[in-house]
Amino acid sequence: MPAGFANPVLSAQATFRAVLNALARPGGVHPIAGAMEVPSPLSPGAAAIALTLCDHDTPIWLDAGLRPADAVAAWLRFHCGSMITDDSHTAAFALVSKPCEQLPPFDHFNPGTLDYPDRSTTLILQVDSLRAGPALALTGPGIQDRQILQASPLPPDMGERLNSNRSMFPRGIDLILVSADEVAALPRSVCIERAED
Repeated sequence: MPAGFANPVLSAQATFRAVLNALARPGGVHPIAGAMEVPSPLSPGAAAIALTLCDHDTPIWLDAGLRPADAVAAWLRFHCGSMITDDSHTAAFALVSKPCEQLPPFDHFNPGTLDYPDRSTTLILQVDSLRAGPALALTGPGIQDRQILQASPLPPDMGERLNSNRSMFPRGIDLILVSADEVAALPRSVCIERAED
């Protein structure tokens, strides 16, 4: 079984701070310590997020790229203690290895309720880059004027998905985008002003 963090406490703390900063400042890109050996096609960055946020109380859903890899589920169970669920609507976290190809519609996940909006699914999307690709112009809380995020690959309708998600606020899902060593976030509060090629 490949090891997790070389220094579990310090690495988890640093990753947690990076995720919090990413959620507080949507579209901003923050470094994470993702250098570790993990079973493919799980990326080191996504593994670092899972190690930091997931535990025995957080069911994880895996996309069609990750689900057939028994080593990925075994690694997550061993290091996080999480149950792997086939029901995306019951998942606390959803790991998506190929968001451009295998990201289901957002209504396949739990948006929370008006009484408990925090019980929604958080999506962790593996991307190749957080500094290249079509631009998303973001506005909303935590953003002064607007923030440009260039992440790839993402579905071509990501802007429409995010605006539809925002319309349900305070319900909705939060997205964490992670490359090999960087993280950004698109919380449910974000609005897409326009998309640029």
